[in-house]
Amino acid sequence: MVIDDLNAIAEAERAARKKYTLRCCMAAGCHSSNSVAVKKALEQAVKDAGLEDLVEVRGVGCMRLCCQGPLVQVDPDGTLYEKVRPEDSASLVGTLKGGTTHVQKGDPNSPFFTEQLSIVLANSGYIDPERIESYIAADGYRALHDVLREMTPKEVVDEIIKSGLRGRGGAGFPTGLKWGTVAKTESAQKYVICNADEGDPGAFMDRSVLESDPHSILEGMAIAGYAVGANQGFVYVRAEYPLAISRLQNAIKQAKQRGLLGSGIFESPFTFNIDVRIGAGAFVCGEETALMMSVEGKRGTPRPRPPFPAESGLWGCPTLINNVETFANVAPILRKGADWFASIGTEKSKGTKVFALAGKITNTGLIEVPMGTKLRDIVEKMGGGAPDGAPIKAVQTGGPSGGCIPAEALDTPVDYESLASLGSIMGSGGMIVMDDATRMVDVARFFMEFCMDESCGKCVPCRAGTVQMHSLLEKILNREATAADLQRLEELCQMVRDTSLCGLGQTAPNPVLSTLRFFRSEYEELLKKETAHNGEPRAAIR
Repeated sequence: MVIDDLNAIAEAERAARKKYTLRCCMAAGCHSSNSVAVKKALEQAVKDAGLEDLVEVRGVGCMRLCCQGPLVQVDPDGTLYEKVRPEDSASLVGTLKGGTTHVQKGDPNSPFFTEQLSIVLANSGYIDPERIESYIAADGYRALHDVLREMTPKEVVDEIIKSGLRGRGGAGFPTGLKWGTVAKTESAQKYVICNADEGDPGAFMDRSVLESDPHSILEGMAIAGYAVGANQGFVYVRAEYPLAISRLQNAIKQAKQRGLLGSGIFESPFTFNIDVRIGAGAFVCGEETALMMSVEGKRGTPRPRPPFPAESGLWGCPTLINNVETFANVAPILRKGADWFASIGTEKSKGTKVFALAGKITNTGLIEVPMGTKLRDIVEKMGGGAPDGAPIKAVQTGGPSGGCIPAEALDTPVDYESLASLGSIMGSGGMIVMDDATRMVDVARFFMEFCMDESCGKCVPCRAGTVQMHSLLEKILNREATAADLQRLEELCQMVRDTSLCGLGQTAPNPVLSTLRFFRSEYEELLKKETAHNGEPRAAIR
């Protein structure tokens, strides 16, 4: 494979395009709403109408407005159809010949779409994720070619550093710094791992990227492998994502067949292979040291650091671990330049962030916005607020590791530092909206129950502490707790946070601490009234 081959594939793909394209969402959300049958019905309707030479029915990845699926969009006019049923196909195809249809139309010019800025999701909803030619026609693998033919590994690392890209898995560690550390470590064998073990309740960003644009992950991983001196990569993905796994494995097979993975990529000395490892659904395996144990075939439990994976990771070798969204940013940065990426976002949080909007929100789905976008713009403008006009009470970001942000703080910009100042985190990108009917102590109990169940049990603070915190939350909700119990809960939160082995235990108290910080009165209202010896109510402990 050389650049002329890439150009020929892209030109052939573009030349084969027809006058009209019906893009049908085939991501998991629409899949569950029968989009497979919709696509087949559209293909049959095109055939019955004798329009095969004019109309292409293309299965694409996530089209973002998941609550309205199955979605079909018509090119070139951009008409969006929502909640399409197989029986709607004939009338929908008939509109291409001047007919009318009663299929519900969406508004592609609504703020949900127009306020987005797509880098990671640029191909999502447009290319066919099951055909490598579709990705190549969208400039796919060009960054890998240019890197291998024109740049040294150090120049690649320097470009990533210059871009300001930070890890999108939650901690926000500078990506280029991590790459540089692995690159400088002397070892005959190094590895690259894509952490696709997305386990946060309400989160589906990584799943959507893998289903919609799997080659972007493979290209990003290959570039990373060249930059740090690795020849083997692994994608660790949870078994609950069968469609993502299938498309990822198909993409790897196609890339190998085209010579874009394997030996002598683009006729260079560089060799890089990628294998898929399927996790059994343990939330703790999203923690990088536990993940590596699982890849090695062992029980997925965390280990103390140092040594860090960059020095001693998979099978004791230097290992680079980034998540799906981080790798998806790599090829665009190398194609368009670090300065372009660094011009987006804020001073310390560059680029865009993908969020999964869920909960009590009108527009449930996937969005990508520049870092620094205000929470209010996301929730009220793009998300359409709570259904039926109910007041927004809080927004939870960061999953079980994050916190609940009250409505009065909705003007907070979405960046790493601003969210941390409110006791929350960016996390992988789950964003759950709550209206005024939500009880915040219930929310804290839900996430604590999740962390309690998912604790690996290796360290006592997390294993026992999450159980005790959950028990106290239950006691509060049952109106059996006293002010002393509330104080004990806060002390437990501090102890578990400060003494747990890994990130699961260290961040498990966050939903409790943030709800105590902003919604303390809801806890106090549930406390059992204590009386002093004189029969007067005792003052609450503060």
